[in-house]
Amino acid sequence: MARTGFCDSKPLLDLHKKADERRAPLRSRYACGTIDRWQPVEVEESRMVPVKMEPVRRWERRLSAQTNESIIMGFNEDRLTDTADGCVEENMLLYPQLQGFPSLQALVPSLLRHEVETALEKLDLIWDRTFAWDVFLDMMRTQAINTLPNADLPRDFTDATRSVLVDWLIQVHEIMHFQEETLYLAINLLNRSLHVIKVTTVNLQLLGMVCLFLAAKKEECLLPEVSGLCYLMDHTYTKPQLLRMERKVLLVLKFDLSYCPPLHFLLLLASIARCSAKVVWMARYLLELSLLEGQCVVFLPLQLAGSVLCLSRQILQEPPTPEGEAAWCLASSVHVGSETAVLRIMHTLAGAAAKAHTRETCATFIKFSSPETMYVSVHPGLKNIAALLGVCT
Repeated sequence: MARTGFCDSKPLLDLHKKADERRAPLRSRYACGTIDRWQPVEVEESRMVPVKMEPVRRWERRLSAQTNESIIMGFNEDRLTDTADGCVEENMLLYPQLQGFPSLQALVPSLLRHEVETALEKLDLIWDRTFAWDVFLDMMRTQAINTLPNADLPRDFTDATRSVLVDWLIQVHEIMHFQEETLYLAINLLNRSLHVIKVTTVNLQLLGMVCLFLAAKKEECLLPEVSGLCYLMDHTYTKPQLLRMERKVLLVLKFDLSYCPPLHFLLLLASIARCSAKVVWMARYLLELSLLEGQCVVFLPLQLAGSVLCLSRQILQEPPTPEGEAAWCLASSVHVGSETAVLRIMHTLAGAAAKAHTRETCATFIKFSSPETMYVSVHPGLKNIAALLGVCT
């Protein structure tokens, strides 16, 4: 597979070289050349206007250890949480129309449980529906595990450097035809490793490849040969170096590769809300863009999923139906955190989506501009950044 599955191309990341010796990152889109239909589209620069943002408060994640509905429903009376800086933020529901109706509130837990069980079964995330609700509660409890308390990067690294590496990993992931869960786990392992391993710029690409390799070992059935991974890095690193780095990552992470990806929450919410295929593809595009944004690493997977689904609906502006809105209200009853956090995510990703085609790190933009993804990355609704950011003001 290592010899026949990859085209003859040079690696797409040269962080190990001096500044004047580096090749332009991502000069060729994929190893087999540029595909014409993935050419970026132009955006009117005159419509890109700055939006004044309020000061961002530090947000502290808190999740109850209980197993009852109170950890997911927003109907409990205690809806105020103290933030790390002493401020008080009110937990929000994306659609709070169900508040104030005690009879409806009493029905929601049973309705939601039925919808969650149906959605998990439809998505093939469970084998036995009997345990569906327990699986969902476990997802809610464990989503905070292995998330980062802050977005700080090691010294000498910048968000731009991290974005280049993540963009390259997205391309490698696409070449290998891995599952989507593998990509999200790989980026999570990379984020965690950068906080505990002293790695130099010279070995940054090696660390990224090792994280992708470990994620593939957990999620995939078929794996590439280690020599094939070295080939993708232009043999800058040897097989022993890659295996040593793998052992180092496993030791510092204490062999804990567990992670509940936001993609699972996104598909679950979209199934409950009866979202159209285009809304789901747009939300998946926005969710993958969040991997490139360093400031998004501090948010819970459920927060990211709920925020991108809201932003997707706002971008596409599909005509609502009574049945669809009722289903959306039910899906939105899942507790997704404070209003400040949700609006921060929406603002960040709205700006990232509007500028995605102009960046060098545009692998995700190209990936979601294909017919299979319904051309969501080139949707006209993404051009007007002022209108998108107006959602979050």
